[in-house]
Amino acid sequence: MKVIKEISLLREALRDKRKDGSTVGFVPTMGFLHEGHQSLLKRAREENDIVVLSVFVNPIQFGPNEDFETYPRDIERDEQAAYEAGVDFIFYPSVEEMYPHKAGVSLIVNSRTNVLCGAKRPGHFDGVVTVLTKLFNIIQPDQAYFGLKDAQQVAVIDSLIRDFNIPVELVPVNTVREEDGLAKSSRNVFLSEEERQQAPAIFKSLQKARALIDSGERNPEKVIAGIKEELDSSTSGEIDYAELLSYPELERVEEIQGKIIIALAVKFSRARLIDNIIVEI
Repeated sequence: MKVIKEISLLREALRDKRKDGSTVGFVPTMGFLHEGHQSLLKRAREENDIVVLSVFVNPIQFGPNEDFETYPRDIERDEQAAYEAGVDFIFYPSVEEMYPHKAGVSLIVNSRTNVLCGAKRPGHFDGVVTVLTKLFNIIQPDQAYFGLKDAQQVAVIDSLIRDFNIPVELVPVNTVREEDGLAKSSRNVFLSEEERQQAPAIFKSLQKARALIDSGERNPEKVIAGIKEELDSSTSGEIDYAELLSYPELERVEEIQGKIIIALAVKFSRARLIDNIIVEI
């Protein structure tokens, strides 16, 4: 396994590896790897000859009052996890390497962002698609792997790839959970002991929503009410949003039918956690 910090050196290394027709699987991350990331790397390892992991905390997807400075970082820990997962290359660039000068061209996401996390994070997904477009161009992977825990991000990336004819296959991977149902997240380390005990109620509320739909409920408002009731009675966290939308279009529906996402975000004292399930009727 090699750790490479320069774009030119990574391109050169991958060019040499591709000479025999080897396929490249890519897992982009902001580091502080957990089992969720490991599931992406495992899938990439199973399906490709070469696996590239990027570790880059992307400043342009953080808002003014968000946690860019405090976002957890531990590159030595990440290197060990990557080695155990069979990664071939870690791309670990500096901010200056990725953004050496003021951009002359900007990418703006026009749809799928006015709901869920995107509604309260203006410019966030512009930053996401900008860094991913750069990474896709640098690495030129055959397949790129993303976790469905952030299903809105997956939907936006799906649109990016389609709209710009980027020759990469998007591979969504199911959310990895703790034994009690809590979705794996780098931000879970910020939960207090009491909050950690309460946090599984997030997934429990989504299971309640699925049960309502399975029993025949087709009114989105009643399903969302069931989620809020579960969370209000089980956690001290503040519900940031709880929404039911079509997927991957992320549009509001009057009646539950087709493929839908039920998604929510809950704010605790030092962590904002997201989760979702995708259901097809």
